[in-house]
Amino acid sequence: MKLRTVILAGATGLVGQHILKGLLADPRVSAVHSLGRRMPATQHPKLTAHLVDFAALPPLPSADELYLALGTTIKVAGSQAAFRAIDYDANLNVAKAALASGVKRVGLVSAMGANARSKIFYNRVKGELEDALTQLPFEGLVIARPSLLVGDREVLGQPKRSGEMIGEAIAQVLGFLIPANLKPIQASAVAQALLDAVPDAKARTVLLSGAMRGGGI
Repeated sequence: MKLRTVILAGATGLVGQHILKGLLADPRVSAVHSLGRRMPATQHPKLTAHLVDFAALPPLPSADELYLALGTTIKVAGSQAAFRAIDYDANLNVAKAALASGVKRVGLVSAMGANARSKIFYNRVKGELEDALTQLPFEGLVIARPSLLVGDREVLGQPKRSGEMIGEAIAQVLGFLIPANLKPIQASAVAQALLDAVPDAKARTVLLSGAMRGGGI
Protein backbone atom coordinates (compact mmCIF):
# COMPACT_ATOMS: atom_id res chain seq x y z
CA MET A 1 0.00 0.00 0.00
CA LYS A 2 1.47 3.32 -1.11
CA LEU A 3 1.30 5.89 1.65
CA ARG A 4 0.26 9.42 0.70
CA THR A 5 1.55 12.81 1.78
CA VAL A 6 -1.08 15.54 1.86
CA ILE A 7 -1.14 19.35 1.99
CA LEU A 8 -4.16 21.03 3.59
CA ALA A 9 -4.84 24.76 3.43
CA GLY A 10 -7.48 25.98 5.88
CA ALA A 11 -7.27 23.30 8.58
CA THR A 12 -8.81 25.61 11.20
CA GLY A 13 -12.01 26.29 9.23
CA LEU A 14 -15.45 24.71 9.45
CA VAL A 15 -14.81 22.08 6.76
CA GLY A 16 -11.02 22.08 7.05
CA GLN A 17 -11.05 20.85 10.65
CA HIS A 18 -12.98 17.75 9.56
CA ILE A 19 -10.68 17.16 6.59
CA LEU A 20 -7.71 17.31 8.96
CA LYS A 21 -9.32 14.86 11.38
CA GLY A 22 -10.05 12.42 8.57
CA LEU A 23 -6.55 12.62 7.12
CA LEU A 24 -4.90 12.01 10.48
CA ALA A 25 -7.12 8.97 11.06
CA ASP A 26 -6.39 7.48 7.62
CA PRO A 27 -3.71 4.75 7.79
CA ARG A 28 -2.99 5.36 4.09
CA VAL A 29 -1.79 8.92 4.87
CA SER A 30 1.74 9.12 6.24
CA ALA A 31 2.09 12.89 6.61
CA VAL A 32 -0.10 15.99 6.61
CA HIS A 33 1.27 19.49 6.06
CA SER A 34 -1.21 22.18 7.10
CA LEU A 35 -0.87 25.73 5.78
CA GLY A 36 -2.49 28.60 7.64
CA ARG A 37 -2.26 31.99 9.26
CA ARG A 38 -2.65 30.40 12.68
CA MET A 39 -1.71 27.06 14.17
CA PRO A 40 -4.35 24.34 14.37
CA ALA A 41 -5.25 23.21 17.87
CA THR A 42 -4.67 19.58 16.89
CA GLN A 43 -1.31 17.98 17.54
CA HIS A 44 -0.40 14.65 15.96
CA PRO A 45 2.76 12.77 14.93
CA LYS A 46 1.66 12.92 11.27
CA LEU A 47 0.96 16.65 11.32
CA THR A 48 3.40 19.42 10.48
CA ALA A 49 1.84 22.88 10.74
CA HIS A 50 3.26 25.73 8.67
CA LEU A 51 2.46 29.38 9.38
CA VAL A 52 2.52 31.07 6.00
CA ASP A 53 1.85 34.28 4.14
CA PHE A 54 -0.42 33.14 1.32
CA ALA A 55 0.71 36.09 -0.80
CA ALA A 56 4.35 34.97 -0.58
CA LEU A 57 4.42 31.21 -0.16
CA PRO A 58 7.70 29.34 0.30
CA PRO A 59 8.33 26.15 -1.71
CA LEU A 60 5.97 23.48 -0.39
CA PRO A 61 6.91 19.95 0.72
CA SER A 62 6.62 17.18 -1.84
CA ALA A 63 3.11 15.74 -1.68
CA ASP A 64 0.51 13.67 -3.50
CA GLU A 65 -2.72 15.52 -2.71
CA LEU A 66 -3.95 18.99 -1.84
CA TYR A 67 -7.13 20.04 -0.04
CA LEU A 68 -8.19 23.68 -0.36
CA ALA A 69 -10.51 24.74 2.45
CA LEU A 70 -9.60 28.42 2.69
CA GLY A 71 -12.56 30.75 2.78
CA THR A 72 -14.20 33.70 4.47
CA THR A 73 -17.16 36.02 4.00
CA ILE A 74 -17.22 39.59 2.77
CA LYS A 75 -18.54 40.64 6.20
CA VAL A 76 -15.60 39.02 8.02
CA ALA A 77 -13.02 40.03 5.41
CA GLY A 78 -14.19 43.64 5.47
CA SER A 79 -14.28 44.32 1.73
CA GLN A 80 -14.65 42.61 -1.62
CA ALA A 81 -10.92 43.01 -2.25
CA ALA A 82 -10.02 41.36 1.05
CA PHE A 83 -12.49 38.55 0.37
CA ARG A 84 -11.00 37.92 -3.06
CA ALA A 85 -7.47 37.90 -1.62
CA ILE A 86 -8.40 34.87 0.48
CA ASP A 87 -11.02 32.98 -1.51
CA TYR A 88 -9.33 33.39 -4.89
CA ASP A 89 -5.72 34.54 -4.60
CA ALA A 90 -4.67 32.48 -1.58
CA ASN A 91 -6.28 29.27 -2.85
CA LEU A 92 -4.81 29.69 -6.32
CA ASN A 93 -1.35 30.51 -4.94
CA VAL A 94 -1.39 27.34 -2.86
CA ALA A 95 -2.55 25.27 -5.83
CA LYS A 96 0.27 26.55 -8.04
CA ALA A 97 2.86 25.97 -5.32
CA ALA A 98 1.49 22.47 -4.67
CA LEU A 99 1.62 21.64 -8.36
CA ALA A 100 5.29 22.61 -8.36
CA SER A 101 5.85 20.28 -5.38
CA GLY A 102 4.45 17.28 -7.24
CA VAL A 103 0.80 17.26 -6.17
CA LYS A 104 -1.40 15.42 -8.66
CA ARG A 105 -4.89 15.61 -7.12
CA VAL A 106 -6.83 18.44 -5.53
CA GLY A 107 -10.02 18.76 -3.51
CA LEU A 108 -11.67 22.20 -3.30
CA VAL A 109 -14.38 23.47 -0.96
CA SER A 110 -16.34 25.81 -3.24
CA ALA A 111 -19.99 26.84 -2.95
CA MET A 112 -23.38 26.22 -4.47
CA GLY A 113 -23.96 28.69 -7.28
CA ALA A 114 -20.29 29.12 -8.15
CA ASN A 115 -20.16 30.61 -11.63
CA ALA A 116 -17.52 32.88 -13.15
CA ARG A 117 -20.28 34.71 -15.05
CA SER A 118 -22.55 35.26 -12.06
CA LYS A 119 -23.73 38.78 -11.27
CA ILE A 120 -23.32 37.92 -7.57
CA PHE A 121 -19.80 38.79 -6.47
CA TYR A 122 -19.43 35.86 -4.04
CA ASN A 123 -20.55 33.28 -6.61
CA ARG A 124 -18.44 34.89 -9.32
CA VAL A 125 -15.22 34.68 -7.30
CA LYS A 126 -15.93 31.04 -6.42
CA GLY A 127 -16.53 30.27 -10.09
CA GLU A 128 -13.40 32.08 -11.20
CA LEU A 129 -11.35 30.00 -8.79
CA GLU A 130 -12.90 26.77 -10.07
CA ASP A 131 -12.07 27.78 -13.64
CA ALA A 132 -8.50 28.75 -12.73
CA LEU A 133 -7.89 25.42 -11.01
CA THR A 134 -9.38 23.56 -13.97
CA GLN A 135 -6.73 25.14 -16.20
CA LEU A 136 -3.89 23.77 -14.06
CA PRO A 137 -2.51 20.35 -15.15
CA PHE A 138 -3.62 18.27 -12.17
CA GLU A 139 -4.55 14.64 -12.82
CA GLY A 140 -7.69 15.00 -10.73
CA LEU A 141 -9.76 17.90 -9.39
CA VAL A 142 -12.75 17.37 -7.10
CA ILE A 143 -14.94 20.41 -6.48
CA ALA A 144 -17.41 20.33 -3.60
CA ARG A 145 -20.26 22.81 -4.00
CA PRO A 146 -22.15 22.62 -0.70
CA SER A 147 -25.38 24.43 -0.02
CA LEU A 148 -25.75 26.15 3.36
CA LEU A 149 -22.97 24.79 5.58
CA VAL A 150 -23.83 23.93 9.17
CA GLY A 151 -21.57 22.80 11.98
CA ASP A 152 -20.15 23.74 15.34
CA ARG A 153 -18.80 27.23 14.79
CA GLU A 154 -18.51 27.92 18.51
CA VAL A 155 -15.61 25.50 18.82
CA LEU A 156 -13.85 27.64 16.20
CA GLY A 157 -14.56 30.83 18.12
CA GLN A 158 -17.12 31.93 15.53
CA PRO A 159 -20.67 33.08 16.28
CA LYS A 160 -23.54 30.98 14.97
CA ARG A 161 -24.82 32.67 11.81
CA SER A 162 -28.46 33.70 11.71
CA GLY A 163 -28.81 32.33 8.18
CA GLU A 164 -27.69 28.91 9.37
CA MET A 165 -30.17 28.88 12.25
CA ILE A 166 -33.03 29.87 9.95
CA GLY A 167 -31.96 27.36 7.31
CA GLU A 168 -31.73 24.52 9.83
CA ALA A 169 -35.14 25.36 11.29
CA ILE A 170 -36.79 25.42 7.85
CA ALA A 171 -35.09 22.15 6.86
CA GLN A 172 -36.34 20.42 10.00
CA VAL A 173 -39.94 21.39 9.30
CA LEU A 174 -40.12 21.48 5.50
CA GLY A 175 -37.13 19.34 4.56
CA PHE A 176 -39.26 16.91 2.55
CA LEU A 177 -40.17 19.80 0.20
CA ILE A 178 -36.59 21.03 -0.32
CA PRO A 179 -34.49 19.50 -3.14
CA ALA A 180 -31.52 17.53 -1.82
CA ASN A 181 -28.98 19.89 -3.38
CA LEU A 182 -30.52 22.89 -1.59
CA LYS A 183 -30.87 21.50 1.92
CA PRO A 184 -28.34 22.62 4.57
CA ILE A 185 -25.44 20.19 4.86
CA GLN A 186 -23.10 19.32 7.69
CA ALA A 187 -19.50 20.46 7.19
CA SER A 188 -18.36 16.98 8.23
CA ALA A 189 -20.29 15.44 5.31
CA VAL A 190 -18.59 17.77 2.83
CA ALA A 191 -15.18 16.88 4.28
CA GLN A 192 -15.89 13.16 4.08
CA ALA A 193 -17.07 13.41 0.47
CA LEU A 194 -13.78 15.04 -0.51
CA LEU A 195 -11.74 12.54 1.51
CA ASP A 196 -13.51 9.71 -0.31
CA ALA A 197 -13.21 11.17 -3.80
CA VAL A 198 -9.83 12.88 -4.04
CA PRO A 199 -7.38 9.95 -3.67
CA ASP A 200 -8.62 8.27 -6.87
CA ALA A 201 -9.81 11.38 -8.73
CA LYS A 202 -9.49 11.57 -12.49
CA ALA A 203 -10.14 14.74 -14.48
CA ARG A 204 -12.74 17.16 -13.02
CA THR A 205 -15.60 16.12 -10.75
CA VAL A 206 -18.24 18.36 -9.16
CA LEU A 207 -20.05 17.19 -6.03
CA LEU A 208 -23.35 18.83 -5.04
CA SER A 209 -24.92 18.57 -1.61
CA GLY A 210 -27.30 15.79 -2.61
CA ALA A 211 -24.37 13.55 -3.52
CA MET A 212 -22.36 14.49 -0.41
CA ARG A 213 -25.05 14.06 2.18
CA GLY A 214 -24.27 11.19 4.53
CA GLY A 215 -27.11 11.60 6.98
CA GLY A 216 -28.18 14.34 9.34
CA ILE A 217 -30.13 17.32 8.05
